[in-house]
Amino acid sequence: MTHITIERNDEKNRYELRLDGELGGYAQFRTNPGRITFTHTVVFPENEGKGLGSRIAKFVLDDAVARGDTIVPICPFISAYLRRHPGEYDASVDWP
Repeated sequence: MTHITIERNDEKNRYELRLDGELGGYAQFRTNPGRITFTHTVVFPENEGKGLGSRIAKFVLDDAVARGDTIVPICPFISAYLRRHPGEYDASVDWP
């Protein structure tokens, strides 16, 4: 069974999804005080179709809410995830 981890890497301004320690995808962001703007999400081709994009999206959004940040979803994938989960994050989202 594959071990999946997702961690925030502030040096690279991204959350990194790792499969057994190997980078499998990431969600790029930029921050301003009290705000996090998600700009780009990538799941590497060999890892597509496994639900990993949704796992990254849920993790990064839950983390942003836990930190008290306002979410600005520029990334099309994060935007689509938010639209598929109406109500869950509405109070924390500032649509561009």
